[in-house]
Amino acid sequence: MRLGGRLAGAIEVLSDIETRRRPVADALKDWGLAHRFAGSGDRAAIGNIVYDALRMKLSHAYLMDDDSPAALAYAVLLRQWGLAADALAADLDGDSFAPAPLSDAQKHAFTSRNLEDAPFFVQGDIPEWIVPSFEAVFGADWLREAQALTVRPSLDLRANTLKANREKVVKALSHADAKPAAISPIGIRIEPGEGPSRLPNVTAELGFQKGWFEVQDEGSQIVSALVEATGGQQVLDFCAGGGGKTLAMAAAMGNKGQVHAYDSDRKRLAPIIERLKRAGTHNVQVHDRVAALQALAGRFDKVLVDAPCTGTGTWRRRPDTKWRLTDRNLQERIDQQRQALTEAATYVKPGGELIYVTCSVLPEENHRQIEAFIADHPQFSPKPMLERWTALFGPAAARPTTADGAGLTLSPGTTDTDGFFFCRMVRA
Repeated sequence: MRLGGRLAGAIEVLSDIETRRRPVADALKDWGLAHRFAGSGDRAAIGNIVYDALRMKLSHAYLMDDDSPAALAYAVLLRQWGLAADALAADLDGDSFAPAPLSDAQKHAFTSRNLEDAPFFVQGDIPEWIVPSFEAVFGADWLREAQALTVRPSLDLRANTLKANREKVVKALSHADAKPAAISPIGIRIEPGEGPSRLPNVTAELGFQKGWFEVQDEGSQIVSALVEATGGQQVLDFCAGGGGKTLAMAAAMGNKGQVHAYDSDRKRLAPIIERLKRAGTHNVQVHDRVAALQALAGRFDKVLVDAPCTGTGTWRRRPDTKWRLTDRNLQERIDQQRQALTEAATYVKPGGELIYVTCSVLPEENHRQIEAFIADHPQFSPKPMLERWTALFGPAAARPTTADGAGLTLSPGTTDTDGFFFCRMVRA
């Protein structure tokens, strides 16, 4: 496909997302099934246009003075991919599959408008009602942090130390320009590339099939390491999902002790079985019914609650969710988090630790959730974590945002990772 066909395909997908309010991954998959003639490179390019458009939806619309799918797609090529307007027009001219060209009004808007004149929430490409929450966490840096959530994310991997070290994985993936991650000592990073370029399919690599590495954002690796699970301990991953943090903790424990992985959603938990086999993990027990855990109440050294959340920290990877988030969604997540924390706390033994993690940067789900929990459960107290951060990752590592030294907020703008919140609480 030529650029015109790719652009038209992206506009079609963006229109589908807008009219049917469906996840971007589903819309792209359906488009690919309906257009089987499109090659993998074409589908990747179309996906890049769609994701880039959604990440910067508000600022693109402002500069084009038009929020239509066509205007957003054109803005991606002109603004993010660096194509000159004249060169783009010449490339599309005569292409029967190309969409209608930009109107004179759109061209004038793009060349005459200045993004610095736009409201701050438009410059940051976040819903306006979320701005106070960003300000509460990041202060004067909130706009920079919001803008950092609009860039393409890297592909991050975690070396599975049960089978391989980081150097071995980096060498095996040298053809993909894999490099050591900046903070996680077992992390590997592949940069995202620009324009139509696509990331490698690392799950097809022999090293992945052998269990040498897992796909895991560096931020997720970091919060897993901050749990400091050690061999011989009894650990509960109370909201285990697909098992990314379970696998990381089990490897850190050297297959000694036990990790109990539980999730109330069996569908989310299902992938963990195959992942455990591939990783060579032998110290994990998987539970899909809470009744199986009740006999273990009050016996765990560490209980990790990777709570359901709005996912604001993952907006780089799932930008469509940014525009579907409502205050009602946020309140539902807050209630679910409170319930999960209360239930998980019963499994922590005296002197043990309750660890709370979200992939959100909103204070309502993070610091304020911890404050409310401690008010109702005074036997728990937050543990200062900045010294542990330095001990684990070194004095040169970027430091997370924190108001009290205990609750840590990772973000693309500060730690160059997805957004995560982490807090360790000790039971008296």
